[in-house]
Amino acid sequence: MSDKKIVTDSGIEIKPLYTAADQPVARTEKPGEFPFTRGVQPDMYRGKLWTMRQYAGFSTAEESNRRYHYLLSQGVSGLSVAFDLPTQIGYDSDHALAEGEVGKVGVAIDSLDDIGILFDGIKLQDVSTSMTINATAFILLSFYVAQAKKQGADLSKISGTIQNDILKEYAARGTYIYPPKPSMRIITDIFEWCSAELPKWNTISISGYHIREAGSTAVQEIAFTLANGKAYVEAALAKGLDINVFGKRLSFFFNAHNNLFEEVAKFRAARRMWARMMKGLGATDPKALMLRFHTQTGGSTLTAQQPQNNISRVTIQTLAAVLGGTQSLHTNGYDEALSLPTEAAARVALRTQQIVAFESGAPDTVDPLAGSFFVESLTDEVEAAAWKLIDTIEAMGGSVPAIEQGFIQDEIARSAYEYQRGIESGAKIIVGVNKFTVDQEEPIPGFRIDDSIRDGQISKLTALRAKRDNAAVRSCLETIRQRAVGTENLMPAVIEAVEASATLGEIADVLRGVYGEFK
Repeated sequence: MSDKKIVTDSGIEIKPLYTAADQPVARTEKPGEFPFTRGVQPDMYRGKLWTMRQYAGFSTAEESNRRYHYLLSQGVSGLSVAFDLPTQIGYDSDHALAEGEVGKVGVAIDSLDDIGILFDGIKLQDVSTSMTINATAFILLSFYVAQAKKQGADLSKISGTIQNDILKEYAARGTYIYPPKPSMRIITDIFEWCSAELPKWNTISISGYHIREAGSTAVQEIAFTLANGKAYVEAALAKGLDINVFGKRLSFFFNAHNNLFEEVAKFRAARRMWARMMKGLGATDPKALMLRFHTQTGGSTLTAQQPQNNISRVTIQTLAAVLGGTQSLHTNGYDEALSLPTEAAARVALRTQQIVAFESGAPDTVDPLAGSFFVESLTDEVEAAAWKLIDTIEAMGGSVPAIEQGFIQDEIARSAYEYQRGIESGAKIIVGVNKFTVDQEEPIPGFRIDDSIRDGQISKLTALRAKRDNAAVRSCLETIRQRAVGTENLMPAVIEAVEASATLGEIADVLRGVYGEFK
């Protein structure tokens, strides 16, 4: 037998053969039972398939609305909104710093009018919407709630998720505005308000996705994500919130990469670890102990070279997410290393999910890889390595101090460097990039965004400010400022402000004035 050493990207050595001797403890755990290694539902996909989402949002609200109607007609069961950079960092489209970025990596949203256009013809009570938004999540949620109210929706039936995970922004992604402590205050205000007013809404999607995209390993992805999750729970507990209430509305967002078995083991380990972590923090309700998660296939794994190869990568990643027990899934378009996905690429991505769902047999039984000597051993090894990292973070005082000291950022950077060095040396094979290359690539038509979008958004903002009651807007903004200085929940004041036609940038600026900006 070959004695060649093989390790995963997390550094876990893979043996040539796994046997019963690798599983000294008999596994008797059932799905839907603590600690949920085998899944959060007893019947998993036999009862209900995962939600098939396609992440979309570009240029104007009108353009994105057209894509949403197309995706709904093709069989998606949930919408997922991407916002442009100015929206993510709290600038209106007419701000000087927004120039060149309006509508580029997502849709431009400046006001309640834009949200009305974005969801025109879509009943918010009937669709689950996920919004990838963090620093300004409280404002976008307020727009969404105000739009649902305009539609006459029952807020107790509105479902969806805001990402709202600011800690990973400091560590991996960069779209923060305010310093960590006031940012945590805003997040716990959202937890508190939604517990009472929006009971079916997932108030946070604690994201490992962007940690992985920044270059972390699978082990680091779950260790840093769960450590961040613990910090949010501790902040909510310090505010006096009930862990058995807000704990049910916490959700997670993970990446799916190409190493099929390590990814499955990662998802299984993460569920088990979170259940034990929440139990240790005082949760007793089974729903508050469950780790529910959305998965997106790995953007950083897509190659600009031979882009059709990405269809195969996304298929493996889709299988990993399904075999690992995801609740919701977005599959990337094969052309996303080149541009935003074209309609054709988005359709192939959705069809990939549908083929796995209806043709592969993967969803037919719960946790089909359970009991595999290899998968069970790998689950244990991923978990042990992740706990070791979490213990290091805990010794620093938790995620916030670990981020402030640069520990998490440095660990991710080191892994990213080692991965890249492996590709450059040829030790890590990427098909079509450093092996099995071709001399000439066939051109792939890309998706292009028109720079004139900003002009249209500026015209809309000018008209909005001319027609609204500006004295009422000033009064609403002053209420937000007073609440930010004090301790009263911000959400009711922000909703009132957006209903009075205050813009995203105006609301974000009020809090910049109170909290300052994180540098």
